[in-house]
Amino acid sequence: MPAALTAHSATLAIDETLRARRAAGERVLHLGFGEAGLPVPDPVLTVLRAAADRNGYGPVAGSPEAREAAAGWFSRRGLATHAAQIVLAPGSKPLLYALLAALPGDVVLPRPAWVSYAAQSALAGKRVIGVPVPPEAGGVPDPEALAGALRAAPEAGVLVLTVPDNPTGTVVDRDRLRAVCEVADRHGLAVVADEIYGELLHDGGTIPRAAAFLPERTVVTTGLSKSMALGGWRIGLARVPDGPWGDAARARLVGVASEVWSALAAPMQAVAAYVLADPPEVRSHIDAARRLHGTVARAVHDEFTAVGADCRPPTAGFYLYPDLSPRRGALAAHGITDGASLATALLDRHGIGVLPGHAFGDDPQALRFRAATSLLYGDTTAERWETLRSAAPLDLPWVAAATTHLRQALRALTTHP
Repeated sequence: MPAALTAHSATLAIDETLRARRAAGERVLHLGFGEAGLPVPDPVLTVLRAAADRNGYGPVAGSPEAREAAAGWFSRRGLATHAAQIVLAPGSKPLLYALLAALPGDVVLPRPAWVSYAAQSALAGKRVIGVPVPPEAGGVPDPEALAGALRAAPEAGVLVLTVPDNPTGTVVDRDRLRAVCEVADRHGLAVVADEIYGELLHDGGTIPRAAAFLPERTVVTTGLSKSMALGGWRIGLARVPDGPWGDAARARLVGVASEVWSALAAPMQAVAAYVLADPPEVRSHIDAARRLHGTVARAVHDEFTAVGADCRPPTAGFYLYPDLSPRRGALAAHGITDGASLATALLDRHGIGVLPGHAFGDDPQALRFRAATSLLYGDTTAERWETLRSAAPLDLPWVAAATTHLRQALRALTTHP
């Protein structure tokens, strides 16, 4: 297997690098990793403790109670679903790989896109067709550019959409998503809709869904790592369409799952069944989390735009995707000429970890990077609870120190020496 196929994931690598630096006593501002950065509510811990003795494998697709809960969760969000359409897994990431491996054809990705889609496609032996996103929002390709790319890519079979988006922290509008799905339909593509950030719209609204526009061939993936900050617990789920196409896709997906991960850990299935039932305490926790994510992301957005960066305003999740090309001259005076040298300068000179745009399939010469704001909520569980519950989180000392750290670094790099 070529070495490129087994390279360390850029997101995990930057997280490990920054945690090692912090453990060594360095002052580090961790904007490199999309961990949701919040504590676990006590009722969820209680469910996990009560299920700790469940040590059997269970069904590959998930326990009946977890799949029923997931079906109800989707149905309450406008996608009528029954339990047989659900597959649970140890995280949505293996589900995405299994789908890319199981569904026929090469893979079409918006550009930029989350780092693992392209790597997983390569591992599955698929060619990647990258299509630029429109200026307004990421996560979906520009419809006209998509149509043009598909005319030159007859082997394309799968289109991956991310709504809301990672890395840009934005949400596509319904009309553009509908147009993209119409193009996909004309070309016979399957759609994999990654909705892992779907519960974290900053205004509390609901996302547009590809499954509403191409219901027969859209598979939805999501999980509890972002909305509930349970990334380390690895709880993911997929919803396949109802009907013959969906039945065949589910059979292939379960076949891959049976040979790779067997089943989601039984205690985590109990957690999934509880959380996906939408009890009031879970809904209030998620509401508080999305408000916090929005408040901090907007504050960090202000820091980028204050030094002249172009940056889409964040509308969901906890990511920003600033472009410092308007300050290219000043950056060049500091020896910064591309995305990699910009990320290196931020880390080595200022202790700020970000991921350069080329990790997401962007132009390596562009002065763009992804900044994740979700690890700014405190270093301890007590600080994170205080941040989540605060009416003015930006005024807390640890959050204010982080924004000051970023402000000083950006001003230093964008000022001519």
